[in-house]
Amino acid sequence: MSNISYQGKFIEQAEALVLEHISNEQFGVSELAELMNMSRSNLLRKIKKQTQGSASQFIREVRLQKGMTLLKETEFTVSEIAYQVGFSNNSYFIKCFRDYYGYSPGEARKKLGEHVELEPEDNQDTEAIEVTKKGGFHQYRVHLILGILLVLVLAVFLFFPKETLHTDKEDADFKTSIAVLPFKNMSSDADNLYFVNGLMESTLNNLQKIEDLQVISRTSVEKYRDTDKTISEIAEELKVNYLIEGSGQRSGDQVLLNIQLIDASNDTPIWAEQYNHKTEDIFSVQNRVAKKIAEAIKVTVTPAELQQINKKPTENVLAYDYYLKGLEQIQEATKAGLETAISLFEKAIEEDPQFALAYAQIAISYYYLDLNQAEKRYTDIINNNADKALLYDSKSAESLIAKALYYININEFRLAIPHLEKALDYNPNASSVVQILADLYSRAIPDTGKYLEYALKGLQLDIEANDSISKSYMYLALSNAFVQNGFTEEAQKYIKLALDHNPQNYYVPFLNVFIQYTQHQNMEKTTEALLKEWKKDTTRLDIMQEVAKFYYFQEKYDSAFYYYNKFEKIKKKNGLNMYPQENLKIGLVYDKMGFHDKAEDYYKAYAEYCENDQSIYQPASLAIKYLHDEKPDLAIEQLKLFATKTNYQYWILLFLEEDPLMKSLKSHPDYEAVIQKINDRFWDNHNQLKTSLEDKRLI
Repeated sequence: MSNISYQGKFIEQAEALVLEHISNEQFGVSELAELMNMSRSNLLRKIKKQTQGSASQFIREVRLQKGMTLLKETEFTVSEIAYQVGFSNNSYFIKCFRDYYGYSPGEARKKLGEHVELEPEDNQDTEAIEVTKKGGFHQYRVHLILGILLVLVLAVFLFFPKETLHTDKEDADFKTSIAVLPFKNMSSDADNLYFVNGLMESTLNNLQKIEDLQVISRTSVEKYRDTDKTISEIAEELKVNYLIEGSGQRSGDQVLLNIQLIDASNDTPIWAEQYNHKTEDIFSVQNRVAKKIAEAIKVTVTPAELQQINKKPTENVLAYDYYLKGLEQIQEATKAGLETAISLFEKAIEEDPQFALAYAQIAISYYYLDLNQAEKRYTDIINNNADKALLYDSKSAESLIAKALYYININEFRLAIPHLEKALDYNPNASSVVQILADLYSRAIPDTGKYLEYALKGLQLDIEANDSISKSYMYLALSNAFVQNGFTEEAQKYIKLALDHNPQNYYVPFLNVFIQYTQHQNMEKTTEALLKEWKKDTTRLDIMQEVAKFYYFQEKYDSAFYYYNKFEKIKKKNGLNMYPQENLKIGLVYDKMGFHDKAEDYYKAYAEYCENDQSIYQPASLAIKYLHDEKPDLAIEQLKLFATKTNYQYWILLFLEEDPLMKSLKSHPDYEAVIQKINDRFWDNHNQLKTSLEDKRLI
């Protein structure tokens, strides 16, 4: 590469392969590794060593330098050049080009016409300027703009955000990542395991408060407690740069803690220390460890984060001991474990009535005891303990989580959101919070963009699971999030991974039918596939109503009636209230089959659903209602309103026009324009989301 002083045949070969596939937007780190006959991890490390940048950054720079060459040597338009160097989004190419060279392509071509030599910014510069922003520190690069070289060299320093495109989320080089492995209990007394686990949990929790650091969750590392795997193998699976190993023992009022930080790239300890202190000094030891680790791996710790790390949970050692015992019981994830944990947290509060973490954990434990119960028993207890937790520490992630769970328990989901987002301010690596937000945005407060963002964040933090079944469901959720946003290729990738990890996963084949539909959009083929899945388990109401719906779309009302009728009988028998948004379709099918009185009941139920619906989909639902009421102008107005919404599901584009009621609207003079606007709005959101996720290094 002429503009960067990368050395060696390895880099030359890598550059040649990228240039060979320059127009292929999908050519990324995995493809380059495969062509170079090496593992991804080896490629990442080798490129990092020779270029001081990530593999994704290297590929992007090859593309941008080729773009500059085409600007110099051809008369292609900027859009044509963007396409030829692998950028399908012209705006994003211009943004990346400006970030790299300090000029837009148009400005660069003008300067080239004036014979001004252009160079990229110095990507080898390791000096960064730290600027306080939103409570954190972000690195800014220095762009050197060259004037007329023969007369005067004028250096003007402008600050632009350091935004490196990472097209593959598994490229761990983009952010320092670390995993805290389960500590070993060196005490002769096995009962001290809870205390050693507490030391590990505290180390993990302190590191999680650093935004500049990606910290793998405890659930992901727990599987390595008694593993025979090497450090390199564990790091490869977790996609981390560093690992922490530790051991501890307690004898009387003395605590011995051994801890070491390991560079995963070469399996070499880069920092190690032994602490021998009285139990009452354990908080200062835990805080010191976190700061030492952050210093060793050179991550930025803001003053606010440092304040969080230095905070003592309690001054009472006995209260803290009860608290650690309670945390150990929660890990069992059983009703008995939760009840035992609550009693231990209550003992902690007896010792320290202002112990915020203990109050928070009581609220959280009661929430999970109430989970999935038709009749909630512990709502007031959850709320009271959450309020006390906030009273004694309003800047604790756990206190905020407790209050959020209270709101979820009473179905006030929108009130839970700000508490959860604030919890992430204090603990940016809280995987439990990320998972809850993903679930809320997928189900309770539909927002496809945020659903995908939090699902991706969740996979980064919970990259491993204790078993293949759990991991299968992680991939299933991510596949669902991708396809809802129109990322069909990514959805196919993760649905395959979900099936590979658990061929018996109940929901994978069902979602896969719809992912396949996005490719062929064949109603009859999809109906056959759904029927095949339903016959495997004829109690599946989710599949049953989808089969009926597809027959309805095809106006095969007798077949639709057969499945809707079975569906409704099972619902009534079991007292279920499911899929209220489908009541109009069911009513129309009953009407077609002569059951007019029943049909009226479904029409009324659908009208009530539309009236109470507070989601972004209400205008679309109302449009269908007005079409049934033979009010096309009102239907068009609602569709126009829906076209102003954001982050609706891809299924709207695929199925809205398939509804037989829409046929009557196609002759309306505004029909084509409003449908086109709905489509354009979706794909604009899709492209903006893609850029946002790339900027956040999530894809």
